[in-house]
Amino acid sequence: MTIHRHLQEVLRQTGESNGCMRIGPRNNVQCTDIVSVDGMIFHWLSGIKYLGINIVTFKVFKCSIEPTKRSLYSVAKSIFGKVGRIASEEVTLQLISSKCTPTFLYGLNASPLNKSDLSSPNLQSIG
Repeated sequence: MTIHRHLQEVLRQTGESNGCMRIGPRNNVQCTDIVSVDGMIFHWLSGIKYLGINIVTFKVFKCSIEPTKRSLYSVAKSIFGKVGRIASEEVTLQLISSKCTPTFLYGLNASPLNKSDLSSPNLQSIG
């Protein structure tokens, strides 16, 4: 089996769509879809999720931490929903620290953060 056929099989099994993304000074230029020799269509995407890291189209390599922050808030909200006022503040903070921090920090060292990400009050309270 060729690599191309193997990739098609993996994409078919996982339900992932085929796509391309542009990073660079001409990232916002509209392009036509790419069609392979066997008819596989590659659409242009504004972002992709690769190994849990959200990469977005921009002038330079850029990752978005917004989906990660939403996931972090979702985990924290579920912890508050489960323990509520039953557990002490220390237990609640320890649960949030042990469950939310790994969720947020996964892939963060591969994601160059810009000044607005670093100055976000939500991000400062996590670290």
